[in-house]
Amino acid sequence: MGVDKDLLLVLGSSLLGDGEPDLGEKLLKAFLSVLAETGSVPARIICMNSGVFLTTEGSPAIELMKKFEEQGAEVFSCGTCLDYYNRKDKLVVGRATNMKDTVVAMLSYKKVLRP
Repeated sequence: MGVDKDLLLVLGSSLLGDGEPDLGEKLLKAFLSVLAETGSVPARIICMNSGVFLTTEGSPAIELMKKFEEQGAEVFSCGTCLDYYNRKDKLVVGRATNMKDTVVAMLSYKKVLRP
């Protein structure tokens, strides 16, 4: 499995879609699982808003996020979002980032995936 240096994954929510939260959680976990199976790891993953719940204690997708990091993805969580949700001290995978770095990344990568 190789790192796709052109791919940025932006996770703006801990759910996929706008329906029932339980379904959204299952769908996002399935999305991340299938992405991991494709043989291509995003060079960077940025979690924003409730997406920071994916990189902090209690995440149902924490093992998948760790797997991406172990395979070479840089994993970042919005520092403002971590503060807002009182999750900064619960960060398990990756490190905090800021909006400036997020915008620069979104403008720099050739492929930006936002499920």
